[in-house]
Amino acid sequence: MSKSLEKGTFWDHLDELRHILLKITLVAVLCGIVAFIFKDFIFRIVLAPKNDDFITYKWLADFGGLFSEINDEGFAVNLINTGLAQQFVVHMKTAFCFGILCASPYILYQLFRFVSPALYNDERRYAVQVVGSGYIMFIFGVVIGYFLIFPLTFRFLGTYQVSEEVANMISLDSYMATLVLICISMGIVFELPVVSWLFARLGFLDSSFMKHYRKHSIVAILIVAAVITPTSDVFTLLVVSLPMYLLYEASIVLVSFTEKKRETAKTAIIQA
Repeated sequence: MSKSLEKGTFWDHLDELRHILLKITLVAVLCGIVAFIFKDFIFRIVLAPKNDDFITYKWLADFGGLFSEINDEGFAVNLINTGLAQQFVVHMKTAFCFGILCASPYILYQLFRFVSPALYNDERRYAVQVVGSGYIMFIFGVVIGYFLIFPLTFRFLGTYQVSEEVANMISLDSYMATLVLICISMGIVFELPVVSWLFARLGFLDSSFMKHYRKHSIVAILIVAAVITPTSDVFTLLVVSLPMYLLYEASIVLVSFTEKKRETAKTAIIQA
């Protein structure tokens, strides 16, 4: 935002926001078009977890074969299409999602560039830390969802049968909806350290509270992991639970560090 607009009228800011939103939309659409064109490459990534040679299944077969139901035996899950235009619609939605994901760094940059002149230097620094760390953690959560949570969920539910007389016929739309839901959910879950740090900065959360309810959080984590991956083996449950527990412990460390910095700052002000 230019210096002239920093002290401009409401309509000046509104016009600047309109230009920024236009640029954001243009970049997102261009990224979506590129993703739409490279259909084979995109869907090779999206559909990879449905194949028994996916890297997660190989890793778990090598390191968790004694405890996990996942072994060297292959499995086959064929997706079906149930609507005349459904495959084209799924293609469009997938290209849109990839377009937004690829354009997200530019989107965040433009939005921050718009609001940063209204912030003080300290506020601008904290905003960069919150937005930057939040974005990184969200992407990391999406990656965990794609490589770990979704494959385990899909393999179990995709091959589960109440009877051999009932065959599974999984639609492409159902597959994509579950994949997007799990990835976004894990991205939100991985925001826990960032949210905890922010609440600690605002004085709404302290480390003693989190330590006191650590046992309760472990139970909650195990329940969430059991719901996300409804398999019957302990190994898979632990694999899914471990990242969530580490996030909780990392949150405690961040909150403790924030408390110490706040106390140090108070002491320095009193002594001054």
